[in-house]
Amino acid sequence: MARIVREVAITHQSMAQEVSQKMQSSRVLIVDDDAELQALISITLKQEGWLVYGALTAQTAARLMAQHRPQVVVLDIMLTDGNGLDLLRSWRLEYPETAIMMLSANGEPQDRVRGLDLGADDYLPKPFVKDELVSRVRALLRRRRQVERQSTPQFAVRGLHLDRLLRQVVLNGQRVALTEAEFKLLEALAREPGVTLSREALNAAMQLGAYRPQDRTVDTQIYRLRNKLLDADPGCEWIVTVRGQGYALSAGELEEST
Repeated sequence: MARIVREVAITHQSMAQEVSQKMQSSRVLIVDDDAELQALISITLKQEGWLVYGALTAQTAARLMAQHRPQVVVLDIMLTDGNGLDLLRSWRLEYPETAIMMLSANGEPQDRVRGLDLGADDYLPKPFVKDELVSRVRALLRRRRQVERQSTPQFAVRGLHLDRLLRQVVLNGQRVALTEAEFKLLEALAREPGVTLSREALNAAMQLGAYRPQDRTVDTQIYRLRNKLLDADPGCEWIVTVRGQGYALSAGELEEST
Protein backbone atom coordinates (compact mmCIF):
# COMPACT_ATOMS: atom_id res chain seq x y z
CA MET A 1 0.00 0.00 0.00
CA ALA A 2 2.81 2.43 0.90
CA ARG A 3 4.45 1.78 -2.45
CA ILE A 4 1.22 2.48 -4.32
CA VAL A 5 0.74 5.75 -2.44
CA ARG A 6 4.33 6.75 -3.20
CA GLU A 7 3.91 5.91 -6.90
CA VAL A 8 0.74 7.95 -7.18
CA ALA A 9 2.35 10.87 -5.33
CA ILE A 10 5.36 10.84 -7.65
CA THR A 11 3.12 10.75 -10.69
CA HIS A 12 0.89 13.59 -9.50
CA GLN A 13 3.91 15.73 -8.65
CA SER A 14 5.42 15.14 -12.09
CA MET A 15 2.09 15.94 -13.75
CA ALA A 16 1.82 19.21 -11.84
CA GLN A 17 5.37 20.21 -12.78
CA GLU A 18 4.77 19.35 -16.43
CA VAL A 19 1.51 21.30 -16.63
CA SER A 20 3.07 24.30 -14.89
CA GLN A 21 6.07 24.40 -17.20
CA LYS A 22 3.98 23.96 -20.31
CA MET A 23 1.54 26.67 -19.34
CA GLN A 24 4.33 29.14 -18.60
CA SER A 25 5.85 28.61 -22.06
CA SER A 26 2.56 28.86 -23.97
CA ARG A 27 2.03 32.13 -25.86
CA VAL A 28 -1.34 33.32 -27.12
CA LEU A 29 -2.10 36.37 -29.27
CA ILE A 30 -5.56 37.95 -29.12
CA VAL A 31 -6.53 40.10 -32.11
CA ASP A 32 -9.82 41.95 -31.67
CA ASP A 33 -10.73 45.62 -32.13
CA ASP A 34 -13.22 45.45 -29.25
CA ALA A 35 -10.99 46.64 -26.38
CA GLU A 36 -13.38 45.52 -23.66
CA LEU A 37 -13.80 42.02 -25.09
CA GLN A 38 -10.09 41.68 -25.75
CA ALA A 39 -9.31 42.61 -22.14
CA LEU A 40 -11.82 40.04 -20.88
CA ILE A 41 -10.33 37.31 -23.08
CA SER A 42 -6.80 38.25 -21.99
CA ILE A 43 -7.68 38.07 -18.29
CA THR A 44 -9.39 34.72 -18.79
CA LEU A 45 -6.43 33.16 -20.62
CA LYS A 46 -3.84 34.64 -18.26
CA GLN A 47 -5.63 32.87 -15.42
CA GLU A 48 -4.58 29.63 -17.13
CA GLY A 49 -0.93 30.65 -16.75
CA TRP A 50 -0.40 31.48 -20.43
CA LEU A 51 1.50 34.47 -21.77
CA VAL A 52 -1.10 36.61 -23.55
CA TYR A 53 -0.54 39.46 -26.00
CA GLY A 54 -3.29 41.74 -27.29
CA ALA A 55 -3.71 43.70 -30.52
CA LEU A 56 -6.55 46.03 -31.47
CA THR A 57 -5.41 46.50 -35.07
CA ALA A 58 -4.03 44.38 -37.90
CA GLN A 59 -0.84 46.44 -37.91
CA THR A 60 -0.17 45.82 -34.23
CA ALA A 61 -1.08 42.16 -34.64
CA ALA A 62 1.49 41.74 -37.42
CA ARG A 63 4.20 43.29 -35.24
CA LEU A 64 3.37 41.14 -32.20
CA MET A 65 3.16 38.03 -34.34
CA ALA A 66 6.68 38.54 -35.68
CA GLN A 67 8.04 39.55 -32.27
CA HIS A 68 6.58 36.81 -30.06
CA ARG A 69 5.74 33.93 -32.44
CA PRO A 70 2.72 32.73 -30.40
CA GLN A 71 1.63 29.11 -30.52
CA VAL A 72 -2.05 30.10 -30.76
CA VAL A 73 -3.78 33.15 -32.25
CA VAL A 74 -7.38 34.09 -31.48
CA LEU A 75 -8.29 36.26 -34.46
CA ASP A 76 -11.41 38.34 -35.06
CA ILE A 77 -12.55 38.66 -38.67
CA MET A 78 -13.58 42.32 -38.59
CA LEU A 79 -10.80 44.80 -37.68
CA THR A 80 -10.73 48.58 -37.95
CA ASP A 81 -7.72 48.66 -40.30
CA GLY A 82 -8.12 45.39 -42.13
CA ASN A 83 -9.71 41.99 -42.41
CA GLY A 84 -8.87 39.05 -40.21
CA LEU A 85 -9.19 36.70 -43.16
CA ASP A 86 -6.39 38.58 -44.93
CA LEU A 87 -4.19 38.13 -41.88
CA LEU A 88 -5.16 34.47 -41.74
CA ARG A 89 -4.18 33.97 -45.38
CA SER A 90 -0.83 35.70 -44.87
CA TRP A 91 0.02 34.05 -41.57
CA ARG A 92 -0.87 30.59 -42.78
CA LEU A 93 1.92 30.94 -45.35
CA GLU A 94 4.41 32.71 -43.08
CA TYR A 95 3.72 30.85 -39.82
CA PRO A 96 2.34 27.42 -40.79
CA GLU A 97 3.09 25.99 -37.34
CA THR A 98 0.85 28.50 -35.53
CA ALA A 99 -2.68 27.41 -34.58
CA ILE A 100 -5.27 30.05 -35.50
CA MET A 101 -8.82 30.23 -34.16
CA MET A 102 -11.23 32.66 -35.82
CA LEU A 103 -13.77 34.75 -33.92
CA SER A 104 -16.77 36.32 -35.62
CA ALA A 105 -20.05 37.92 -34.63
CA ASN A 106 -21.42 36.62 -37.91
CA GLY A 107 -22.07 32.91 -37.43
CA GLU A 108 -23.15 32.23 -40.99
CA PRO A 109 -22.00 28.79 -42.21
CA GLN A 110 -20.37 30.25 -45.33
CA ASP A 111 -18.14 32.51 -43.20
CA ARG A 112 -17.11 29.54 -41.12
CA VAL A 113 -16.36 27.48 -44.22
CA ARG A 114 -14.35 30.31 -45.77
CA GLY A 115 -12.19 30.71 -42.69
CA LEU A 116 -11.55 26.99 -42.40
CA ASP A 117 -10.77 26.75 -46.11
CA LEU A 118 -8.17 29.52 -45.71
CA GLY A 119 -6.43 27.48 -43.03
CA ALA A 120 -8.06 28.32 -39.70
CA ASP A 121 -7.69 25.51 -37.15
CA ASP A 122 -10.89 26.38 -35.31
CA TYR A 123 -13.82 28.80 -35.44
CA LEU A 124 -15.79 30.23 -32.53
CA PRO A 125 -18.84 32.46 -33.14
CA LYS A 126 -19.68 35.37 -30.85
CA PRO A 127 -21.08 35.47 -28.26
CA PHE A 128 -19.31 32.55 -26.61
CA VAL A 129 -18.87 31.07 -23.16
CA LYS A 130 -15.40 31.76 -21.78
CA ASP A 131 -14.98 28.16 -20.59
CA GLU A 132 -15.44 26.98 -24.17
CA LEU A 133 -12.85 29.46 -25.38
CA VAL A 134 -10.34 28.23 -22.79
CA SER A 135 -11.06 24.61 -23.69
CA ARG A 136 -10.56 25.27 -27.41
CA VAL A 137 -7.30 27.15 -26.86
CA ARG A 138 -6.06 24.37 -24.59
CA ALA A 139 -6.89 21.79 -27.28
CA LEU A 140 -4.98 23.81 -29.90
CA LEU A 141 -1.95 24.06 -27.61
CA ARG A 142 -2.09 20.33 -26.93
CA ARG A 143 -2.29 19.58 -30.64
CA ARG A 144 0.64 21.89 -31.31
CA ARG A 145 2.80 20.15 -28.70
CA GLN A 146 1.95 16.74 -30.13
CA VAL A 147 3.00 17.83 -33.62
CA GLU A 148 6.26 19.27 -32.29
CA ARG A 149 7.10 16.09 -30.43
CA GLN A 150 6.25 13.79 -33.30
CA SER A 151 8.54 15.75 -35.60
CA THR A 152 11.49 15.50 -33.20
CA PRO A 153 13.71 12.52 -34.15
CA GLN A 154 15.58 12.59 -30.84
CA PHE A 155 14.40 13.55 -27.39
CA ALA A 156 15.40 13.06 -23.80
CA VAL A 157 14.01 12.88 -20.29
CA ARG A 158 16.77 13.47 -17.78
CA GLY A 159 19.43 10.86 -18.56
CA LEU A 160 17.12 8.83 -20.83
CA HIS A 161 17.71 9.47 -24.55
CA LEU A 162 15.58 8.06 -27.37
CA ASP A 163 16.48 8.13 -31.06
CA ARG A 164 13.39 7.44 -33.18
CA LEU A 165 15.36 7.08 -36.41
CA LEU A 166 17.95 4.60 -35.11
CA ARG A 167 15.43 3.04 -32.69
CA GLN A 168 18.01 3.30 -29.93
CA VAL A 169 17.69 4.01 -26.22
CA VAL A 170 20.58 5.22 -24.06
CA LEU A 171 20.19 5.59 -20.31
CA ASN A 172 22.95 7.36 -18.37
CA GLY A 173 25.39 6.63 -21.21
CA GLN A 174 24.51 2.94 -21.39
CA ARG A 175 22.65 1.54 -24.38
CA VAL A 176 19.50 -0.39 -23.51
CA ALA A 177 18.49 -3.15 -25.92
CA LEU A 178 14.71 -3.11 -26.43
CA THR A 179 12.31 -5.01 -28.62
CA GLU A 180 10.20 -2.97 -31.05
CA ALA A 181 7.17 -3.29 -28.79
CA GLU A 182 9.15 -2.14 -25.76
CA PHE A 183 10.56 0.82 -27.70
CA LYS A 184 7.07 1.91 -28.74
CA LEU A 185 5.86 1.69 -25.15
CA LEU A 186 8.78 3.74 -23.85
CA GLU A 187 8.35 6.29 -26.63
CA ALA A 188 4.68 6.75 -25.78
CA LEU A 189 5.46 7.21 -22.08
CA ALA A 190 8.43 9.52 -22.71
CA ARG A 191 6.37 11.83 -24.90
CA GLU A 192 4.22 12.69 -21.88
CA PRO A 193 6.39 12.26 -18.76
CA GLY A 194 4.39 12.30 -15.56
CA VAL A 195 1.12 11.75 -17.43
CA THR A 196 -0.70 8.50 -16.77
CA LEU A 197 -1.46 6.53 -19.93
CA SER A 198 -4.15 3.87 -19.88
CA ARG A 199 -3.59 0.30 -20.98
CA GLU A 200 -5.77 0.99 -24.00
CA ALA A 201 -3.58 3.92 -25.08
CA LEU A 202 -0.40 1.90 -24.58
CA ASN A 203 -1.85 -1.07 -26.43
CA ALA A 204 -2.61 1.24 -29.37
CA ALA A 205 0.94 2.63 -29.28
CA MET A 206 2.38 -0.88 -29.27
CA GLN A 207 0.54 -2.15 -32.36
CA LEU A 208 2.95 -3.42 -34.99
CA GLY A 209 1.46 -3.81 -38.45
CA ALA A 210 -1.24 -6.47 -38.28
CA TYR A 211 -0.24 -7.36 -34.70
CA ARG A 212 -2.95 -6.49 -32.17
CA PRO A 213 -1.83 -7.00 -28.55
CA GLN A 214 -4.24 -8.47 -26.05
CA ASP A 215 -5.49 -6.43 -23.10
CA ARG A 216 -2.94 -7.71 -20.59
CA THR A 217 -0.01 -7.91 -23.00
CA VAL A 218 0.98 -4.38 -22.08
CA ASP A 219 1.44 -5.43 -18.44
CA THR A 220 3.97 -8.05 -19.46
CA GLN A 221 5.81 -5.65 -21.75
CA ILE A 222 5.88 -2.96 -19.06
CA TYR A 223 7.30 -5.48 -16.59
CA ARG A 224 10.14 -6.35 -19.00
CA LEU A 225 10.76 -2.73 -19.94
CA ARG A 226 10.84 -1.65 -16.30
CA ASN A 227 13.42 -4.34 -15.47
CA LYS A 228 15.66 -3.35 -18.39
CA LEU A 229 15.64 0.29 -17.30
CA LEU A 230 16.31 -0.78 -13.72
CA ASP A 231 19.32 -2.83 -14.87
CA ALA A 232 20.73 0.25 -16.62
CA ASP A 233 19.87 2.61 -13.78
CA PRO A 234 19.72 0.68 -10.47
CA GLY A 235 17.72 2.27 -7.72
CA CYS A 236 15.62 4.44 -10.01
CA GLU A 237 12.09 3.36 -10.83
CA TRP A 238 11.40 5.00 -14.19
CA ILE A 239 7.94 3.57 -14.78
CA VAL A 240 5.31 3.87 -12.07
CA THR A 241 1.97 2.11 -11.79
CA VAL A 242 -1.10 4.22 -11.10
CA ARG A 243 -3.58 1.71 -9.78
CA GLY A 244 -6.76 1.46 -11.80
CA GLN A 245 -5.50 3.94 -14.40
CA GLY A 246 -2.33 2.77 -16.12
CA TYR A 247 1.35 3.68 -16.21
CA ALA A 248 3.47 6.82 -16.26
CA LEU A 249 7.09 7.79 -16.70
CA SER A 250 8.21 9.30 -13.39
CA ALA A 251 10.71 11.77 -14.82
CA GLY A 252 10.85 15.46 -15.57
CA GLU A 253 9.94 17.62 -18.55
CA LEU A 254 10.53 16.41 -22.08
CA GLU A 255 13.56 18.08 -23.66
CA GLU A 256 14.80 18.10 -27.22
CA SER A 257 18.22 16.54 -27.63
CA THR A 258 21.01 18.55 -29.21
